Amino acid sequence: MDEPLVAKLLFSSLALDPQILRAIEETGYTEPTPIQAQAIPHVIAGRDLMAMAQTGTGKTAAFTLPMLQRLLPHASTSASPARHPIRALVLAPTRELAIQVHESVVTYSKHVPLRTTVVYGGTDIKAQKPALMNGVEILVATPGRLLDHVESRNLQLNQVQILILDEADRMLDMGFMPDLKRILALLPKQRQTLLFSATFSDDIKKLAQDFLVDPVTVETARRNAAGENIKQSVCMVEHQDKYHALVELIRSRGVKQVLIFTRTKLSAAHVAKQLERSGIPADAIHGDKTQQERIKALDAFKSGAVMALVATDVAARGLDIDQLPLVINYELPTHAEDYVHRIGRTGRAGASGEAVSLVDGAEERRLVEIEKLLNRTFPREAVAVPTGYQKPVKAAPMRSHHKSAPAEDWFSKPYEPSASPKSVEEQPDAPVSTLGKPQPQVAALFRIRN
Repeated sequence: MDEPLVAKLLFSSLALDPQILRAIEETGYTEPTPIQAQAIPHVIAGRDLMAMAQTGTGKTAAFTLPMLQRLLPHASTSASPARHPIRALVLAPTRELAIQVHESVVTYSKHVPLRTTVVYGGTDIKAQKPALMNGVEILVATPGRLLDHVESRNLQLNQVQILILDEADRMLDMGFMPDLKRILALLPKQRQTLLFSATFSDDIKKLAQDFLVDPVTVETARRNAAGENIKQSVCMVEHQDKYHALVELIRSRGVKQVLIFTRTKLSAAHVAKQLERSGIPADAIHGDKTQQERIKALDAFKSGAVMALVATDVAARGLDIDQLPLVINYELPTHAEDYVHRIGRTGRAGASGEAVSLVDGAEERRLVEIEKLLNRTFPREAVAVPTGYQKPVKAAPMRSHHKSAPAEDWFSKPYEPSASPKSVEEQPDAPVSTLGKPQPQVAALFRIRN
């Protein structure tokens, strides 16, 4: 009974081309993950698909491998761009996730004559044009930059056969709907559509029905579930004590890497600077950073040059860091579903991980929503906060934000001697009327000093 079960878990049993299997073998993988084993046969068969799996379980390969298999009949070694129209479009909500997906496509397609490229914002659009003009079968893109290229007439989407929405819950969020509808209007109505994500709300499922035809639903984890191999806990702290609690957590855990999430770009930048001052190498990534700055920060974090990486939710999708031991929620996310994506950066590929949330009184409502979503109550953990350290941490941000700005404005002005209301009113008059007046004032000034 065991041997047939083992055979089903081999990639070779999934009807993949030998050249694709060769690329898989070179990556060191031999057995598909549950989401891969369930999704790949349906995609190869041409079915529309809604696949739900928690992060770190191989979602990207679950659509990349069968996509390559379906495109193989169109593979061509011709140099003519006309022989390489866009046949598969992969949309991702963030630049980081788009880059990660593209790297996966490159890895698994290296032995087959299929071209691929990635386009995203934050970089010069002209630098992305040559690859598009040369022709690619597989295009990975963020929605905004894709529409930029459409408007610039750098590409056509009228031959797309496969549409893939990665992190589909965010892609179908109301904020992305206008761009998504514009893109869908450019695609052939007869196509295969795949939605992959770690979470699907009921409202998102209803919206997805408009884009799918008789879809197969694949779910390898409990709805909106976080990894069971991730130890999760909560530290209830006063707002003014959060930063010190953060430092205590980092030092007490003794980890070499920690990913810290905040709700806003301002908080991310502030926390990163404070950590640097406390002797903890840190950097921040958020929407205001250029692509080059974000890549530089990620590379420094992965290499160990930076111990703490502070990020907003824009970076929660697409960060792939091997063996990340600790995630800290410095601020809870606005949407409970984003908590799953945040902590999914640790405990990937079966490894163990830890996620700790620092929660103040104003965030208790968000904590209740997260616990309700996951149907569990997190254990509470105490963090010692020395009283001698509280006041500087609490007062410093207040002074920098409220008092220093007016003082700097006053000191930046040139010195002006006091003047009577009458003389102030006279100053805007014609220059001729003021020519003779400074002398008595200067003389009077010297008499006062003498």
